[in-house]
Amino acid sequence: MTSKMEIQLGKKGLTNEFLEDLKSRFENKKIDNIKISVLKSARESKADVKKYGQEVADFLGDKFTFRVLGFSIFVKKWRKARKNL
Repeated sequence: MTSKMEIQLGKKGLTNEFLEDLKSRFENKKIDNIKISVLKSARESKADVKKYGQEVADFLGDKFTFRVLGFSIFVKKWRKARKNL
């Protein structure tokens, strides 16, 4: 069973505090998946959502991957580092 959590990305966008909070949620709790809902005030197009997803994955490291569906980013934590394909 995997634990899931849902958070929102608002008008301030990706701040250092948001990224550190996201990292601490993965470290401190047994969370494998987090859904980040990107609000209208934080984006202009779907390209912004993909850019945010890539920035989050780069910040968190090799054990994390992301998937964009609509205006949501799904971040998944793996046990081992993922290889770049």
